[in-house]
Amino acid sequence: MRIAVPDLVTNSYFPALAAVELGYFRAHGLDMELELISPIGRAMEALRDGDIELVAGPAHGALLAFPEWQGASLLAALSQHTYWLLVLRASLGIQPGDVSGVKGRRIGAAPGPDAALRCLLADAGIDLERDDVNLGPVPGASEPGVSFGVHAARALEEGVIDGFWANAMGAEVSVLSGIGVVVLDPRQGLGPPEAKDYTFPALVASDRLIADSPATAEAAILALVETQEALRADPSRASEVGSRLFPPDEAALIEDLIRRDIPFYSPVISPDSVAGLNRFARSVGLISGDAASGEIDFEQVVASRFSHLWAQ
Repeated sequence: MRIAVPDLVTNSYFPALAAVELGYFRAHGLDMELELISPIGRAMEALRDGDIELVAGPAHGALLAFPEWQGASLLAALSQHTYWLLVLRASLGIQPGDVSGVKGRRIGAAPGPDAALRCLLADAGIDLERDDVNLGPVPGASEPGVSFGVHAARALEEGVIDGFWANAMGAEVSVLSGIGVVVLDPRQGLGPPEAKDYTFPALVASDRLIADSPATAEAAILALVETQEALRADPSRASEVGSRLFPPDEAALIEDLIRRDIPFYSPVISPDSVAGLNRFARSVGLISGDAASGEIDFEQVVASRFSHLWAQ
């Protein structure tokens, strides 16, 4: 079996990486392999087409291949809340929380995550055209095997961009080098309040897999829950995973990043989280037609038949 992630050198989907590398999937009878498929839309298309069994990625990304939540469901949260950060060049002197610092800047963002930044800027009163914000992919980031966050940090250092929207790994690389400063972090209250609940990292399965093999879905959820518990109990285990998967510099950072993420490690997907997710999806055009009225049942988004496993 295979689980796809849109970024491999990252803390964002780390519980899924750790569930593979630390043997928690195997302990539940799943011979799971990691596969990097980027951007997130391609990963969800692979799920739709049956090329992979699971995706660990942003919850709203499922809508890129499963319109109106038809054909896929969220099994559990990898962690809570919107988890990308905006980093700007430190020499610009922009203070944390100052959204206006993006005006006139070149901002790198990967397809999929960029929707959250576009929505955040709109909620903060920024008009991309009026305020001359050049928001788009980072050159070279789409090459096979490239980690967007780490690549974006290097592009910032080289002056290719003025800032980037990416995971905490990319942000940490940039901040520690002295090149970048974190300006927006919705999960920590830096940005419009509503941005905190745009999306969250989730474990996604096709409805076909859930119907044909509910035991597989159950085993995957249990593996994830146990991995989150293991990392909460001993964050140093993150280094074990990082040493296998990450370049040396990033492997040295992962334990500290996971310690920061631990307060958000819960598999629970609440009705409020789904409501925020769907409001965001409507605002960026990922939900249309009759579903745009807001009448989307929790059960249409989440495989709630397995929700009792979140407490285990």
